[in-house]
Amino acid sequence: MLYKAYEIQRSFLNAGSAMASMAAEWLGDPRYPLAGTAPSQAMASALEVFAHAAAPRGKPAFGLKTIQVDGGTHAVTETTVIERAFGDLKKFTHAGLPADAPRLLIVAPMSGHYATLLRGTVERMLERHVVYITDWVDAKQVPVDEGRFDLDEYIDYLIAFLDHIGPGAHVMAVCQPSVPAFAATAVMARDGHPCRPLTLTMMGGPVDTRESPTAVNDHAITKPYVWFKHNVITDVPVNYPGVGRKVYPGFVQLASFMSMNLGSHMMSHYGLFKHLVQGDGESADATKAFYDEYRSVCDITAEFYLQTVDVVFQQHLLPRGEFVHRDRIVDLGAITDTAILCIEGERDDISGIGQTRAALKVTPGLPDAMKKYHLAPEVGHYGIFNGSRWRSSIAPVVDEWIARHDARAQGRTLGVVA
Repeated sequence: MLYKAYEIQRSFLNAGSAMASMAAEWLGDPRYPLAGTAPSQAMASALEVFAHAAAPRGKPAFGLKTIQVDGGTHAVTETTVIERAFGDLKKFTHAGLPADAPRLLIVAPMSGHYATLLRGTVERMLERHVVYITDWVDAKQVPVDEGRFDLDEYIDYLIAFLDHIGPGAHVMAVCQPSVPAFAATAVMARDGHPCRPLTLTMMGGPVDTRESPTAVNDHAITKPYVWFKHNVITDVPVNYPGVGRKVYPGFVQLASFMSMNLGSHMMSHYGLFKHLVQGDGESADATKAFYDEYRSVCDITAEFYLQTVDVVFQQHLLPRGEFVHRDRIVDLGAITDTAILCIEGERDDISGIGQTRAALKVTPGLPDAMKKYHLAPEVGHYGIFNGSRWRSSIAPVVDEWIARHDARAQGRTLGVVA
């Protein structure tokens, strides 16, 4: 019923958005006698804000056409190199990169948003690296006969992607995928996999949510596992390829995140209204662009969502040394030659300070010289991987860490330490 009720509401909002957009255009039409007057401008701006907020949204495109590096402009090439039921592997490169440029796999969150939320992350890292990114598929688009997708499959996907990229690659996990990326690294280290990453950068990830719990963490532990199973999981309706698949809907995740900072979101839309009234199209477009991305959501398979709640947020199995992949304990002590960089934001209200840094405590086999922690001052969760502070002060830390350890790639092609 939850999904059906949402679809009915969405159909009404879509119609309302179209009508509001037409009304706003009419109020601004020079042929309208009151066009340009203060009341008409205010009404048209209010209608445009509503039309934008209620408009239907699909999967955004990365849209990276060119990139500026050292004063030169280069065309960006985007290709899909692996296609799988629940997620593809995309590759970005440009002609300005040297032949031996480091290869970086960015693991995007599977948390209700598309990988394009990391467009700014990809763009900045593409300056010096061949960038690959996980492009997770909206679960409602995956037919039931494709099977299930949980943390085991997630880890298997990452290992397969790294196997395709080849020895000497680097991994950057943004937020939620820090846990499966950390586990995949340990599994590959245990098995002596020659394509285990040279470096693993985890940014704002819930490695151990017992450290500085946030409102998100509290929500996950104040209710029993069965509550989530019975209250936020629903079936995909008949108008999608994944009909009958049990999912955690993206619109529920979006509502949850919006409610956490409802005041700031309301002020953002009020700011959008003021920009439109004042004719500040550039500022209005920037706000619209952010919400176009932020409100583009996708569904998550029920098994992946519920297992994440249970394993990551309620039982903390990975830092306790009890996390299991394919019936085998994941031994973080097996990581001995993948350098780990942990990045946190001082004002992160989703992954608290210390939750990502915990990874450095639970890797006893890794030398201290191969561990690094960076706390970004005055940075919130999204500022860790997007925006001016990401580009100017956080990305250079990642660049330096990758460059420092990239020379070890030669020795790793045979599965040994250089």
